[in-house]
Amino acid sequence: MRIVAALLFLLSVAAPRAETFSAHVIAVLDGDTIIVQQAGKKTTVRLAGIDAPEKLQDFGPASRAALSAMVLRKDVSVTTKTVDDYGRVVALIQAGRVNVNEEQLRRGMAWEYSHYHSDKALIALQVEAQSARRGLWASANPTPPWEFRKAHGTTREIDASSSPCGKKRYCSQMVTCDEARFYFTQCRIKTLDKNGDGVPCENLCAPGKRR
Repeated sequence: MRIVAALLFLLSVAAPRAETFSAHVIAVLDGDTIIVQQAGKKTTVRLAGIDAPEKLQDFGPASRAALSAMVLRKDVSVTTKTVDDYGRVVALIQAGRVNVNEEQLRRGMAWEYSHYHSDKALIALQVEAQSARRGLWASANPTPPWEFRKAHGTTREIDASSSPCGKKRYCSQMVTCDEARFYFTQCRIKTLDKNGDGVPCENLCAPGKRR
């Protein structure tokens, strides 16, 4: 009994504590990964229970665009589940009344990831999207992202999605001033400040411009 009690205690200590907080989405890296800001702190968040196409995959850009339309530059509710091997917070994202994780599946913009869950609701949403041939399911035989990573190597894509800095280097790739400032100050991307005045992407961040 003492051994069992000790094991239960260790598990309770090791298990990550679920937490819900509000944050502002400043960047969308791909169809299942975002950067949020809360109280001045920036956090990379991986949407729990789903796996979106990689950026270099067919439908990768469309999946990212769908997620951006739902959350970019918006306040969301983040309910944490765990932290993955790459240091990203794995969480459920709620934008207003929309469960974003579920909506990506409903629209056919991601796969449910049963390897890490047994959520029958997510499985049902994927089946629904497949039956309706929504999004990536319009393709006869779409390649799951985990198979794409296995075939093409994982390092480049995982590093890009898990790092808040990603691969962006130019103002044309920025959507908001907050995003531009993050890449300029935190990632030290000097190409965002061509005239050297300390203000990145003046088309977004110049005085009077909308942030």
